[in-house]
Amino acid sequence: MRLIPLIAMTALLAACAPDAADTSPTQAADTTPSAAAESVPATTAAGGDTESASTLAYQRINETMHAGMGAGFTGDADVDFMRGMIPHHQGAIDMARVVLEHGTDPEVRALAQQVIAAQETEIAQMQRWLQDRGVPADATASDDDAHTHH
Repeated sequence: MRLIPLIAMTALLAACAPDAADTSPTQAADTTPSAAAESVPATTAAGGDTESASTLAYQRINETMHAGMGAGFTGDADVDFMRGMIPHHQGAIDMARVVLEHGTDPEVRALAQQVIAAQETEIAQMQRWLQDRGVPADATASDDDAHTHH
């Protein structure tokens, strides 16, 4: 049953992937939908509304998520997985909040609420796993920190 929301969110995240020409993602300090809508170039599929608040928010969230997922690899597969999944899950939560703010379909809104609950629980689990090993959860920590405590 948990697989369906995961598949739906994976498809939604894939649809928001950055353009191949965009090679310099920036990480925003605040990923709330209102902050996410600031200064994002308008790029959507042909015929889409490139100026809607939700589109701009999704674009900012996508940039932030991808920047967080690609930072601070250690060479330790377990640590790198946990660190990479935290911003990935946070991106899913932030996207779900956008649809709760702007979406109207009851089924999508219900799925968004499920995504938030599931992803918050999993982020807490991943943070605990890292903390239990003395490894900082942020991906900017040095490689030595991750290997020393694993």
